[in-house]
Amino acid sequence: MQPTIDLNSDLGESFGAWSVGDDDAMFRVVTSANVACGFHAGDALTMARSAASAAREGVVLGAHPGYRDLAGFGRRALDTSPAEIAAELLVQLGALDSVARASGIRVRYVKAHGALYHRLAADAAAARLFVEAVAAYDPTLPVLGPPTSEIERATDAAGLRFAREAFVDRGYAADGSLVPRGEPGAVVDDPAAAADRALELVETGGITADDGSRVELAPDSLCLHGDTPGSVAIARAVRAALEGAGVAIEAFA
Repeated sequence: MQPTIDLNSDLGESFGAWSVGDDDAMFRVVTSANVACGFHAGDALTMARSAASAAREGVVLGAHPGYRDLAGFGRRALDTSPAEIAAELLVQLGALDSVARASGIRVRYVKAHGALYHRLAADAAAARLFVEAVAAYDPTLPVLGPPTSEIERATDAAGLRFAREAFVDRGYAADGSLVPRGEPGAVVDDPAAAADRALELVETGGITADDGSRVELAPDSLCLHGDTPGSVAIARAVRAALEGAGVAIEAFA
């Protein structure tokens, strides 16, 4: 059978006068777009433009909720209670979905952002309430997240679909976590290296960690960050390499 993989990207992260990434170009490369919902980044107009771009380019729209932390771009760990995380998820999910309806599409999956993404990977109580909130809003929505994590276990327990994600532009530690930003090897910004990593992930199901050990991930989707330096060149190189190897690029949702 022909191997298949989804390419997703965190998009819609501009805010007011601040512009982040080249969303127009990325929408023409990826198959799924994780669009910021106004808490860690994004605003109403950016969400509307992102939904319109997704509809125009045939890209599947996903909600990308984060902590209420515009100043920290959602990458700071906050002591937000699990109940508040769930309530804020519903606010963000509803906001993006309502804007998407105006473009004739709907939100089709959910992926947490930044520090919240990492919190849900390890915090069972937060993961459970997050998934319960998704199920209460729409039980047909898949959750995209890290493999063998608390959010995967919570999603499985709730009877929702879980899609496993791997990162081609981030380094991995031996335990399967991402190398923290700011440390050597945390970000992969060379298009050729990112393309090689994408092929390794799709062809073998895993990736080489920073210590040379093997991390098994079995991904359904590969993430290409829209704010990584040279993100468009990386995305194009990854897609070209995968298609050149006979891999079908299709949305998971």
